[in-house]
Amino acid sequence: MGLRTWLGFTQESDTTTATETVPVGTVGTLEHKIENLTESMAQLSLAREDAGWERIMQDGQRELTSEARRRNAELCRIFAIANPLIKRGLELRAAYVFGQGVGTTATGDQVNDIVQTWLDDAEVREVFAGPQAQARNELALGTDGNVFFALFTNPLTGRVKPRVIQFEEIQEQVTDPEDSLTVRYYKRVYNRRTTTGDEQEIVTYHPRYDYRPQIRQRFYRPAGSNEQHEIVWDAPIYHVKVNALTGWQYGIGDAYAAIPWARGYKEFLESWAVMMNALSKIVWQRVGKSGKRTAANARRELEKIPGMTAGGSVNATDDTKLEAIPKTGATIDSESAKPLAAMVATALGIPVTMLLADPGQTGARAVAETLDKPTELTMQGRQDVWREARRQILGYVIDQAVIAPRGLLRGQGKTVRDGDRLETILNNEEDRTLTITFPDISKIDAKTMMEALDKADGHIPPLLLAELVMRALNVRDVDEWLAELQDEDGNFIDPIGAAGQAAVDAFRRGEDPAEEV
Repeated sequence: MGLRTWLGFTQESDTTTATETVPVGTVGTLEHKIENLTESMAQLSLAREDAGWERIMQDGQRELTSEARRRNAELCRIFAIANPLIKRGLELRAAYVFGQGVGTTATGDQVNDIVQTWLDDAEVREVFAGPQAQARNELALGTDGNVFFALFTNPLTGRVKPRVIQFEEIQEQVTDPEDSLTVRYYKRVYNRRTTTGDEQEIVTYHPRYDYRPQIRQRFYRPAGSNEQHEIVWDAPIYHVKVNALTGWQYGIGDAYAAIPWARGYKEFLESWAVMMNALSKIVWQRVGKSGKRTAANARRELEKIPGMTAGGSVNATDDTKLEAIPKTGATIDSESAKPLAAMVATALGIPVTMLLADPGQTGARAVAETLDKPTELTMQGRQDVWREARRQILGYVIDQAVIAPRGLLRGQGKTVRDGDRLETILNNEEDRTLTITFPDISKIDAKTMMEALDKADGHIPPLLLAELVMRALNVRDVDEWLAELQDEDGNFIDPIGAAGQAAVDAFRRGEDPAEEV
């Protein structure tokens, strides 16, 4: 039975000129049935929405698909360029994390020389250690939530060259069959241009930076597939990810949660600008009796207004007058959008006063010039992420200097196998202890800091005191200056005492002591 029959319609003929009739007494019944049908459709629609939310909740327990991750990253990148709030928010995060630089030293002299040489290498600074690279990598965490460093290694010399693998190229992570959280390989798919100008799709597998099984197969064949692809053992990957839930293999960008509110803020200001523009179009109105002659006179008077100077006048009759359009109750305050901006600031973990760059309107100046404790801890947490990344990558660099046949630390340590990992132990393991320092992002004036360090003199080692003083004064290249304050055995050299001794020695040689000071 069709819907038309169920509603009570009858069809008298099947010809193209057929007419349909409804008995007069059934109109109320039809209206009742239509109302029930509408309610049924609404209930079905509501049930569908409930099922959708249930599906969303179920999907939230699993990780996003590769296509969803790619779309989200692309959207965040667009907003990081085109939306002022997202752009400024991500730039502020990068400035808080890396704006004052980062220092790295190793305890052992030879190990420290390797670390400093590697960090000062032009290729390393371009990709990992330089200011531009640090800001770019932090921005990638803000948009993509993931950064993949491929550590291309020379197996003969142990030299390591880092490269950033594009987020879209990593399409799969192969994990331990017995542990889904232990990654073994990263599947990389990219296009390589041939000599003929054509693009060829290349598929390779890169091991995790600390995965080194005893038997290393040359190719990897996925389960259920007849294809096999090369495993690039000399280019392992270190993966940095943020905002990942438990069990997730990939992270989510910081800007992901802020995008809906940034879009809402943009749309609000656009609507506000349209309203202000509309209110400025009509300023005067004529009030009076209608009539052809009266309207013509009023139109002529209105046409004079745009060219009038201040203090001008118009002619009006007893039954016609000109008055300004009242604006009371018609304006929209742009500050009403501040809660939307506050949601963007909350998602990015920064104060709204900093995000809007307008402390005079949104807060006191003292508040705008300092970070609150939660924001400070948030930025320190991100610094810890990069501190760990630097520690692990530098640890890999030191390991390769020991393992490689022509490595700079060859013969100064041994390797011990622990399952699928190869652990490197130096003869003096303390030599590889790394100290990675981010300057304090809290606002403490130099005078207060120097007074505290002056009182600490004599209670902490002089070399450490010298380092703290230089960092308090924002001295660049602290590591290099610390090397100038140590002798060949790593002992501290007092610069004042050393200058005095040099002057005495010059005097004894018959030279001018002033030239030595």
